[in-house]
Amino acid sequence: MFDYMAYDLTGIIDKKVKFNLSQIKYIMRSLLLGLDYLHTEMNLAHRDIKGANILLSATGKVQITDFGLARILNPKNLKANYTTRVVTLWYRAPELLLGFRNYSFAVDVWSMGCVFVEIITGQVLF
Repeated sequence: MFDYMAYDLTGIIDKKVKFNLSQIKYIMRSLLLGLDYLHTEMNLAHRDIKGANILLSATGKVQITDFGLARILNPKNLKANYTTRVVTLWYRAPELLLGFRNYSFAVDVWSMGCVFVEIITGQVLF
């Protein structure tokens, strides 16, 4: 259950809304703090970070949603065999594209970098 959020990031970007520097900083700080919490406190990889899964309220609250592909990862497990069929293609990290089945939270960080570029340029990076 989530609070009602009026917008998703992809919808805002598709409407050609340009964010100013302070808005970009605020959005990215909020997202990175949320991602840090998921990774360090919950050992949870989201595995589908993209603009459509980032919601914004009319008051500026930022929220990561859609945990349907999320999974608890154990970075110390060198024999992990995770699926590579995660993350929307445009936001998929190189290790997933190359078929690596033992990956880390870095797949979310890559996706967040793609979102960052999208916020700045108004276009999907790849």
